Amino acid sequence: MTAEPPVLPADSKDWTWVIAQGCPECGWRPPPSDEIAPRVRATVPRWRAVLSRDDVAARTRPERWSALEYGCHVRDVCRVFAGRLDQLLTEDNPTFADWDQDAAARDGRYYAEDPAGVAEDYARGAEQIAAGFAAVRAGQWERKGTRSNGSLFTVATLGSYFLHDLEHHLADVAG
Repeated sequence: MTAEPPVLPADSKDWTWVIAQGCPECGWRPPPSDEIAPRVRATVPRWRAVLSRDDVAARTRPERWSALEYGCHVRDVCRVFAGRLDQLLTEDNPTFADWDQDAAARDGRYYAEDPAGVAEDYARGAEQIAAGFAAVRAGQWERKGTRSNGSLFTVATLGSYFLHDLEHHLADVAG
């Protein structure tokens, strides 16, 4: 049985600024909307490679999750954002339910998950949401919704923000 690692400090940053400014930490730049789906799909082999490493469950830095924990996080991000994309496309001006990523990591015991299973679940989730973004019609990209903290998103900015999460965490794990 895998011992539970120490709880990390919560990430209290509001990362929405990356939508307009890009991310100086990982070098990410906001893409045109038509690049979201292909770039999401391009993360799948990279996450598979990360999740097949021998040291996947080891925390290499005390203030960061292991590659396995990051893999679980992005797997769940795909699920959460697929729901938000669906809301944006089917509801008028929805408000997204709050999602506590740190609680999800603790409650889901990310550190003890099976890396191969996580890789498969991620691949399925990434393909599902990539297909969702690929199917967005021209007139839908500006549909609006609001995160529980008041941040406003459109379909386009939600896709951009989501993609940053996947690619940023690949940088976190040298993937």
